[in-house]
Amino acid sequence: MSKQKQANLKKRVAAFATPDKKASIQQLINTILPFFLIWFLAYQSLSVSIWLTLALAVVASGFVVRIFIIFHDCTHGSFFKNPKANRIVGTITGIMTLFAFEKWKRSHAIHHATSSNLDKRGTGDVWVMTVDEYAAASFWGRLVYRLYRNPLVMFGLGPFYLFLLSNRFNRKGAKRKERLNTYLINASVVAIYGVLIWAIGWQAFLIIQMPIIFIAGSLGIWLFYVQHQFEDSYFENEDEWDFVKAAVDGSSYYKLPTVMQWITGSIGFHHVHHLSPRVPNYHLEKAHESTPPLKKATTITLVSSLKSIRFRLYDEASKSFVSFKEVKELLRKRQQIGTRFQEN
Repeated sequence: MSKQKQANLKKRVAAFATPDKKASIQQLINTILPFFLIWFLAYQSLSVSIWLTLALAVVASGFVVRIFIIFHDCTHGSFFKNPKANRIVGTITGIMTLFAFEKWKRSHAIHHATSSNLDKRGTGDVWVMTVDEYAAASFWGRLVYRLYRNPLVMFGLGPFYLFLLSNRFNRKGAKRKERLNTYLINASVVAIYGVLIWAIGWQAFLIIQMPIIFIAGSLGIWLFYVQHQFEDSYFENEDEWDFVKAAVDGSSYYKLPTVMQWITGSIGFHHVHHLSPRVPNYHLEKAHESTPPLKKATTITLVSSLKSIRFRLYDEASKSFVSFKEVKELLRKRQQIGTRFQEN
């Protein structure tokens, strides 16, 4: 794609980057109010059946994912035109989803600016090693990476690490505004959880809230993981890296069933979002449907996305992800070639 076509593509998508105040308010109403209602019903159901409570917690976790999408839009300044409104709603939804608004706003902006850039990995993204880096790593380096990429660790322990540790502490060198926002959100979470535990008891609180944050966290990590970890995803070094290609070829179109698309705030149109982060979630589908070149983005479905679990390392030679099993064969062949070269 020529530079002119890339510029035209960005311009066409930018036309959808205008928040609709009415749509944003409607989304707040149809997302946050049902969440509170389902949480209350989950508490009431404890006197009926704990299985009914857990079932309602699963439903509530879906609404937490949707609340996070609102939070996410606020960090991009795309949910409202008014920056102050984005900051206020973003902080409130950050309390509800256990994310520090200012901290995540910074790291996620870096993710967008460096996504698919092999020379600028490490902030706001999923840890990806190349085959060559893995081959050069120590035993312990490989072990840590293998543990990190293990589904049980990433999607099982990941939510607890994210909510209880990563999101609760400021990064080194954080500015005053960022630090204070984290403190505010932490204090608010402690106060709200404390009142709920006092009101309904810690057992009831844990039975309801723990499944909600665990399931929502796992789903969130999965969405973030799968939309950049597909077989022929785009990755390049700094000198070859291109923003538009990183957006369109390095982010997938996750084609989800209607209900799941609604719950996830249309974040499946991830290629559109990366091309123009200021497009509100409720305009992503329209931007995709109105822009023919975007329909050529890699499309994955619920079934095909499951294959991404085995994608562990990025092979710069083949420009694709490979599994740990495949990398063993790759390294063995390279060693054989190196041996023959030395012999000759």
